[in-house]
Amino acid sequence: MAHHDITERERGARCCADGVTPSLSLAEAQQVSDDLHMLGHPVRLLILDVLAQYAGKVCVCDLEAAVPVKQPTVSHHLRLLREAGLVDAERHGPWMYYFIRHEALEALRTRITRMLTLFEG
Repeated sequence: MAHHDITERERGARCCADGVTPSLSLAEAQQVSDDLHMLGHPVRLLILDVLAQYAGKVCVCDLEAAVPVKQPTVSHHLRLLREAGLVDAERHGPWMYYFIRHEALEALRTRITRMLTLFEG
């Protein structure tokens, strides 16, 4: 077993390198955390999957039939996705048709990819 010389540091000297800082700001880290939380629920992922497949042609009843939860839960997750800016809807007669806001999804993808790239070192 090799022995390494241990240099004793002076009293009060830092043991860590000076200038150690994250490359993300706290606000950026919070945004990416929020993004990951939004994507971190299986029902929301199922909703996004259906909306991606049938762009602009999906009403709540279609979503309820496509995912394994009841209408109130579908509405709850749609509300969260709308509040996050990832999904929007248009009214056609008595029906609301939902669609992905692709520019918001692309911005989310960019934020997450940037963060993961930073971790590659």
